[in-house]
This record gives sequence, structure tokens and C-alpha cells, in this order.
Amino acid sequence: MSESAMADYNNKETRFILSMLREASALAMTVQNQSALFTVEKSDLSPVTVADFAIQALVSHRLFSRFPDAILVAEEDSASLRRSEGREMLEVITSFVARFIPEASEEAVCDWIDRGAAADGGESFWTLDPIDGTKGYRRGGQYAVALAEVKGSQVMRGALACPALSAKEIPGLNDTGLLVFAMRGEGSWMQPLSVMDPGLATPLQVNQCAEASQARMLRSFEAAHTDTEALERLAEALQLDPGANVLMDSQAKFAVLASGGAEFIFRLLSPDRPGYKECIWDQAAGSLVVEEAGGRVTDLEGQSLDFSQGRRLKNNTGVLATNGVLHDVALDALKTIISS
Repeated sequence: MSESAMADYNNKETRFILSMLREASALAMTVQNQSALFTVEKSDLSPVTVADFAIQALVSHRLFSRFPDAILVAEEDSASLRRSEGREMLEVITSFVARFIPEASEEAVCDWIDRGAAADGGESFWTLDPIDGTKGYRRGGQYAVALAEVKGSQVMRGALACPALSAKEIPGLNDTGLLVFAMRGEGSWMQPLSVMDPGLATPLQVNQCAEASQARMLRSFEAAHTDTEALERLAEALQLDPGANVLMDSQAKFAVLASGGAEFIFRLLSPDRPGYKECIWDQAAGSLVVEEAGGRVTDLEGQSLDFSQGRRLKNNTGVLATNGVLHDVALDALKTIISS
């Protein structure tokens, strides 16, 4: 990693991502600070907040204003808001969006949200997770706003805004709030959310730990998202120190791994959802950040993630992200667990 390396902000898509994520983060923090956390339940029982809907509306509007022919694949739809019981929540969402887009109306907000819900990918598209780690967001833990541009089967550029990351998780960070971004073939970078000067972006690099027993595993707070028993057996197979687990919500885990703060992320299948396929917005931006920082991201069988199959990674099972050096060791450990 060269100390003289500079991030290239001169691409209009990259500039859009960075400015958009700063604005979306500001919206997320505004909602959080005012505790306007109305919730509804989606079909998969995960909570949705005012911020999820408001950010998707904001990003959709900004994206199509900047790139009229863009395709957006995003998590939310407005069906629950259009029903009579959702009108109060829609009113709150619209009030927050209007702070950034003064002409926002309830009908317009629903239409902006649904631009992301209707799309199913294509040769070139954008994908958004407005609040990744909703439960972390609600309890004041880690969360991320994730935005990426996909072409063909690959993520070409992506970024994560992580407003709650601090020096506790990223030792080189002098402020709370981190923006990490990557461009394929051009590296991964980080800078505080509060900083606008592109000259202050710092290149990211995974660490070179080659001993699994010295490694750290980033794990979700939410046990329902994975197979906790299998994770324990993996930790034993890798001879990890019992204190080596780092609990963290959201794609903020990818930012920590890319910065050298851990070595393993395993996204295993929950026993309750054995056929589950990952949503693309949960992996797109974070996977590129890790890869461009020198790490490696595959599915649990060692196959590259294929983002060309619509809203889910239909050709992949689970996700494994590592510092690269330990990737084959992790795959071997997975084989041991699966065969046992």
C-alpha cells in the first residue's frame, strides 16, 4: 500500500456514490436522533424503520435525477405504506424526506421507493441496502448504508457508510463515522464521514495473518441470521481463541475486515432456512471493499459471487470473506464441518 496513493474521485458514478451516502447517512442519523422508529413487519419478519423507507426514496430520487436510464434494485417496497394502517408511518417518512427534497409528497415518496422494488437486475444496475443491520440501528449498534454499481456478474464500484464505527473498531479512525468505498482494480479507501476532502482518503489493506489460531471471526449479534452451532464447530476446527469473536451487525463487518481488524466472516445458512439465497444488496458493496483491500470473498464452496442472477445470489450458497491468506484454510474447515 503506497503512502502516496490517492483515491480517484474524478468518475461521476463514484462522486455520486460518495455524496449520496453522506446524505443518506445524515438522514439515518436524523431519524435515529429523533427516535421516529415506527416499525412494520415484512414477510421475513425483519423490522423495517422509517429510515429504511426514507433513504430508499431519497437515493432513488437522486439516482434517477442524475442517471435517468439507471436501474435500481433495492430492498423495500411501499405496499405497507399505501394501506390505511400505514398512512401515519408514511406521513413521518415523507416529513423526513422533505428535509432533503422539499417537493416530496406522500405519493411521490411511494413511487420513488417502488422504483427499487420493481427492478430485477440486468446487464448494468445499482443496488441499495438503505439500512443494513436494522436491529443494530434500532439499538444504537453498528449499521451501514450500502450502495453499489453492478455490471455483468461483478460489482464495479461500491461503498458503505458506517455512522457508528469509531476508533474502537478501526484504530486509524479519529472520528466516529466512516465511509469506505472501492472501485474494481483501483483499491479500497476510507475516510471519516465528516470529511469532504478527497485528498484525505486512506487506502485500506487487509492484514497478512497466516495463522488461523491467531485470527478473529466477525459474527452477527443476531443468531437467527446464521448457524451458531456450526460457527462454534468452525471456531474449534480453526483453533480460534474463545475470545476471538467480534460481534457486529451489518456490512460494517466488511469494513473492519478490509481495514485489518479481523480475518474471517462466515455467512452460514440458518437451520431454519436451509435453501436460503443471499440478497445481492447484503453483499455487493462490502464484498468489493474486501476484495479491493486484498482479501477474498466467495461462497461457502469457494465459488465467486455471481451478481447477474436477479435480486438474490441464486448461483451461490452462503458467503465467506477472509484476508485472502487464510481463505483456503477456511474452506477446508468448512468441508470438515459439513462432512461431520
